[in-house]
Amino acid sequence: MKPTPPGWPRLSVAVFYDEAAKAIDWLSRAFAFEVQLKVEGDDGHIQHSELRFGEAMVMVADAALGRRAWGKSPRSLNGCSTQSVFIYVDDVEAHHQRARGAGAQIVTEPKTTDYGDDYWSDRSYEAVDPEGHHWWFSQRLRNPRAK
Repeated sequence: MKPTPPGWPRLSVAVFYDEAAKAIDWLSRAFAFEVQLKVEGDDGHIQHSELRFGEAMVMVADAALGRRAWGKSPRSLNGCSTQSVFIYVDDVEAHHQRARGAGAQIVTEPKTTDYGDDYWSDRSYEAVDPEGHHWWFSQRLRNPRAK
């Protein structure tokens, strides 16, 4: 496999918002994303942005009144969400408190899931942002037992 372009992860995700500029500010405040790039069009809509969390990248753009058939916000689809984003954090309890403090709707409180010694154990929570995207944040507690 060839290396990725400089500064790009192997996988990134794109999420669309009715109000992307507000969403970018909220994602930064609530989930600790760092804005690397924000491109506004002549109409003021966010055409493209790159938000980082460690090596993870989330691209955020305006749904912009249906310009893209595939780029819709959950809000514009009566809350229907076709994906969720999963990110590992260093301290899930602190991250959870930060998100709650910024107004995230906590759908699943932090809980530990242990898949047994042959697998792993994680502590995770689920949050929903103001436009309906589902986000999972997790902290690895134990890796699989070496075989």
